[in-house]
Order: sequence, then C-alpha cells, then structure tokens
Amino acid sequence: MLADVISRDDIRGTYETIRPYIRRTPVIQVDLSELDEVSGASGVSGVSGLGPAATLKLEQLQCAGSFKARGAFANLLLRDVPAAGVVAASGGNHGVAVAYAAHRRGVPAKIFVPTVSAPAKVERIRALGADLVVTGERYADALAAAQAWVASSGAMSVHAFDQRETLLGQGTVALELAGQAGDLDTVLVPVGGGGLIAGIASYFAGTVRVIGVEPDGAPTLSYARAQGGPADAPAGSVAADALAPRRVGDLVFPITQSYVEDVVLVDDTSILAAQQALWRALRIAAEPAASVGIAALLAGAYKPAPGERVAVVISGANMTPSQLG
Repeated sequence: MLADVISRDDIRGTYETIRPYIRRTPVIQVDLSELDEVSGASGVSGVSGLGPAATLKLEQLQCAGSFKARGAFANLLLRDVPAAGVVAASGGNHGVAVAYAAHRRGVPAKIFVPTVSAPAKVERIRALGADLVVTGERYADALAAAQAWVASSGAMSVHAFDQRETLLGQGTVALELAGQAGDLDTVLVPVGGGGLIAGIASYFAGTVRVIGVEPDGAPTLSYARAQGGPADAPAGSVAADALAPRRVGDLVFPITQSYVEDVVLVDDTSILAAQQALWRALRIAAEPAASVGIAALLAGAYKPAPGERVAVVISGANMTPSQLG
C-alpha cells in the first residue's frame, strides 16, 4: 500500500544513519495561558499558571534552522550522490537545509527558490556556498526550473517533501518526540507539501492522533482531502515561503489519509499573534510557518479535551530578528 511507503523500523534505521549530522532538539512543557495572555487570542481559557499545557518540540533549534535538515541528510546519506552534486527547489527552509547538508558532505549544490522566499533564507543559502537561482513567484516555478536542471546536468534531485528519503528523515522528529514526551494523545503539525506530517504520521501510525495545521490562505492538504487527491490550492499567506507549495505530494497524500485524523486552518492574524506570543512569553524565535500549531490552540481552531496530552512541532526559525518586534 502507498500508505506503507515508510515504516517505523525504516525511520529508526534512518535515524541511526543521520544522527551524527543532526541535533536531538529539546522539548519543553508550557502553560498555554501564558501565551494566551500576550497574544490577544481567545481560544485558551484558564488563569495563568492553571491553564492547559502543551509540549513543544523545538525544531527551530535544528541544524540549518529547521526540521528540513533531517530529510536533507537522509537523501545525501541514503542515496548515491553523482559528481554533479544535488539540486533542490524550495520556498526557503529546504534550500537552506540541502545547502547545509551538501556543505557538510562536500558536494556541489544548486538551489532554486521563488521570489517569495524570505531574504534571511536566501542569504543563508548563499552563505553556505550553494549556487542559488531565484526564479518565478512561487515554489512550483522553482520546482519546474530545478527539474529542468536535473535533466540537463545529471544532478540528484532532493525533493522538499515528496521523496521517500525525505519522509524518512522528517519522521525522525516523531521518533525523538515519542522518547522525550512520554505518552501523547495528539500532535499538531504544520503542513505545506506534507513531508513533515507524513513522516510523523508514519512513525505514530495511528497510536497518536495527528492533526495538520495550515494557513487558510494556503490549504494544500485541506484541498487534497476535499478533492480526494492532490489538487492545486491557493498559495497566499504570511507563511507562504514555507507552507504554500500549491499542492501536497503524491507519496504524502495516502499516508495522511490513513494516519492524519484532521486538518485545521488558521488565519494570518492568528499566525502572527502566535509568533509574537512565543517570543514575548517564552523567548522562542519561530517563523510564521512554525507558529501555526500554537495559533490553532490560541485561536481555538483546535480545542484539546480536558487532560488531553498535546504536543506541537515548532518547525523552523529562518528569519530576521526584526520580525519578532
């Protein structure tokens, strides 16, 4: 079955391979009412110190600034890299991760990003020594250019989300979380192309409730579920550089159908309020895309039951400090 493209054992094996190159990112327990007080949101009830709690998986502390490093290293270590090196299309974080992994492994990298990519991500890719090409307005444009380069150069394509090795790498987030947080009921996961949520869902395989969170301006998985398969969705949001690839992956979708219970949407105002709340209350620097899970809790898009043990993946922090206010 396509839903079984990767297994928990596959993810465990991948983790052993990539572990020397990545960080075991920490988790922290937070009182959501602390965030609620500084966000101006209304989804969380309770008095400070007595409100519902959540476990945050701090992937913004990962190498290269996001969880994407896991999938990048999985590709470079599990596949045979040709002399022509690697090529990737990215909204930003995947490009940074592939550039970082290629730099560490000493192989050439060519990265294509759209004009919507955040300047901080573009600068980081250049600083890591990759050959950077900025082209088109959206991820889909960069992907088309990258595919053309693969055909002409013989370089190895490292897909941002719809590649088995990418899914295996991203699934190691769940492996770590399971060992760090003990018994969990639910994990909230940001969704763009779906590589992170598909990897996490494959590891938990129904033993933990997996909920996707998307910007309402870039509802890729929501559209796919409504259409019965990957379909073009709008690609606008403050999180567009990370969560707006137009459609989820063909490998991703059946996994999410089997193991993702629901997908909720949050608006840009809630995303930015959550980003600011993470910084003001906890001094956690997270980009907008990484803040959508917190936004879902603070705005009430996802309402945990009393006593529900919830984890939230904070996925990345490739941005400039000025964004934190």
